[in-house]
Amino acid sequence: MTVHQLNELLLVCSLVLLVAVAAVRISSRSGLPSLLLYLGIGVLIGQDGIGNVAFDNAELTQVIGYGALVVILAEGGLGTQWKEIKPALPAAAVLSTVGVAVSVGITAAAAHYLIGLEWRQALIIGAVVSSTDAAAVFSVLRKVPLPSRVTGVLEAESGFNDAPVVILVVAFSAAGPVEHWYVLVGEIALELAIGAGLGLAVGFAGAYGLRRIALPASGLYPIAVMAIAVTAYAAGALAHGSGFLAVYLAAMVLGNAKLPHQPANRGFAEGLGWIAQIGMFVLLGLLVTPHNLGQDFWAAVVIGLVLTVVARPLSVFFSLLPFRLPWPEQALMSWAGLRGAVPIILATIPMVAGIKDSERLFNIVFVLVVVYTLVQGPTLPWLAKALKLGDRAEAADLGIESAPLERLRGHLLSVAIPEESKMHGVEVAELRLPAGAAVTLVVREDKSFVPGPTTVLRRGDELLVVATDPVRDTTERRLRAVGQGGKLAGWLGTAGATGVVRGDADGARRSRGRGGGAGGGGAGGGRNG
Repeated sequence: MTVHQLNELLLVCSLVLLVAVAAVRISSRSGLPSLLLYLGIGVLIGQDGIGNVAFDNAELTQVIGYGALVVILAEGGLGTQWKEIKPALPAAAVLSTVGVAVSVGITAAAAHYLIGLEWRQALIIGAVVSSTDAAAVFSVLRKVPLPSRVTGVLEAESGFNDAPVVILVVAFSAAGPVEHWYVLVGEIALELAIGAGLGLAVGFAGAYGLRRIALPASGLYPIAVMAIAVTAYAAGALAHGSGFLAVYLAAMVLGNAKLPHQPANRGFAEGLGWIAQIGMFVLLGLLVTPHNLGQDFWAAVVIGLVLTVVARPLSVFFSLLPFRLPWPEQALMSWAGLRGAVPIILATIPMVAGIKDSERLFNIVFVLVVVYTLVQGPTLPWLAKALKLGDRAEAADLGIESAPLERLRGHLLSVAIPEESKMHGVEVAELRLPAGAAVTLVVREDKSFVPGPTTVLRRGDELLVVATDPVRDTTERRLRAVGQGGKLAGWLGTAGATGVVRGDADGARRSRGRGGGAGGGGAGGGRNG
């Protein structure tokens, strides 16, 4: 590649990114999932579109798709709150294993008997479309105020089920006869165990190091966090384990470890996640040949219908039977089995392996994802409301960011009080912070002042709290408890959330400008989705 060609490539890529960013605004107003717009951009500049770009490299698409999926899973893990996902882990684990097996069997039978695909191709397409897409689930569910148990199960399932599905697709696409079912089960169990062990080990080791090492610049923390998450994926994959499970678990550990500059870490990961999604969907749109989709349209509709109204509900029912979840929650989980880029990426595996009719399988998966994303995505908020599951009223958590003060053996906490916080109306003395912690500054309506014991805190205030090392965690727990339970939090049983809280970008920037110099650049800010 010459320098001139590089300049042209950078121009095209930057314009595509700008169009994709503008498409997010269109998506939010129209209710259309953004992934469809990105796919449309790829189709538009492809060989059947105005760009007339010929692209048919399935192997390159698969490699880039794997890399993008690693970033997306890392971003999703960083935003997963442990307090919500912990009670959902058993149900999510069963749903991502037993549920996948049920879905694969039913969908493959439909593809064989209704569409006439051979059993190998039917099993491949059943495995490909049985995985819920992490990017689609994370982007849609976090806009819908659902009960924490529902979101916890769905988010954990989307983070877990990629691993067994990838193993199944690779096994079904391999040369020679398909292995016995008990061999596949053993391989899946072993790879999941290796991936989970390495992911947790890397995540805890990384969190331990970042909490005890003050880096010279705040911008280094987000880079380190993402590097640790990618290390977990690579270590898991090289150890013949599930790298996808490893990166998700490592990122979840890091996201709940109360690391320095946490909002900046989340903001950086979110930006990388958007780039990964845009690049992945545009590339998949380039790979598809639109004029060949028409002949496989009805096959995709039939398979998707069986998957959506039969396979997914039955997999949810049988998987969650021991947990006795209410039927409205099961109904919503059945409808929220969203598909996105992951099935399309997995559909490139049989293409690379040279499986018979693999291009037809890719076209069926592509049409299925587009059609049923159009149906399920926009209707999910309506269904949640109809099932009376979309009215979760909880006190908003505080936005707390920490910057380490290494030489002073302390921490500077930047606290943003949101509109729904119960800290509104509480006096500074009523916070009852532990000895060794104090509110040193209040920023209100762009004016800062040193508070007194009787200063009443208000919605929208930003506080700077200095805490010594021994009481740092206790101080944060107390602040969160007051934010959730008010001045009587100690007597009402509100102990304070332990999960990661999403900060406010503007507030973090103002805090950085006034009081965040210590510990390497101060408190970096970022807005989480």
